[in-house]
Amino acid sequence: MNRSYLFIALISVLALGACSTLYYEGLEKIGIPKRDVMVHRVEKARDTQEETKEQFKSALAQFTAVTNFRGGNLESVYTQLNDEYEASVRKAEEVRSRIEDIEDVSQALFAEWEQEITQYSNANFKRSSQDKLNATKRHYQQLITSMKNAEAKIAPILTVFKDQVMFLKHNLNAQAISSLKGELGNIESNVSVLIAAMEKSINEANAFINTMEKN
Repeated sequence: MNRSYLFIALISVLALGACSTLYYEGLEKIGIPKRDVMVHRVEKARDTQEETKEQFKSALAQFTAVTNFRGGNLESVYTQLNDEYEASVRKAEEVRSRIEDIEDVSQALFAEWEQEITQYSNANFKRSSQDKLNATKRHYQQLITSMKNAEAKIAPILTVFKDQVMFLKHNLNAQAISSLKGELGNIESNVSVLIAAMEKSINEANAFINTMEKN
């Protein structure tokens, strides 16, 4: 499906967004089935995870740079570090929102699919559709589990980021820099684990998208 068309179509029915059922029904009426919405949302979640991965790399680089501070305006250093922290918080919120969007449409899609299966009179068609639904559900569960696993690794890093940024704000001196140095190893380790989890989730998303587009 043309992605610009999908975007325009989604905007055109935004007023229905307060109720998921009406929202999806509105999309169906303009030729966008729940299946396409799901693929689109998985793509958006994948892209957001990629952006989040890069943001946390950037934040880590800034933290590392601060530990090498050798003199100058510490308030400016704090501002830069706080900007990275706030950008990381925004990305964390976006990741959480993208996952919720996928869960919402998946519930609607699977409920519709299950209901339609009951309408088959042909036993072979019914069995084939049920098998495909079961396979799709299994693949979806792998995807959403991977995404949530990666998302869960963000909060602990943000907690440390926030503590260090506030401590720097309240202590614009060598003590604050020393504190950052003491935490840098843990931050590097946690960010590495997060990036690995994000990459796994991104791969799961790509695999799911390919499966949905082939079926």
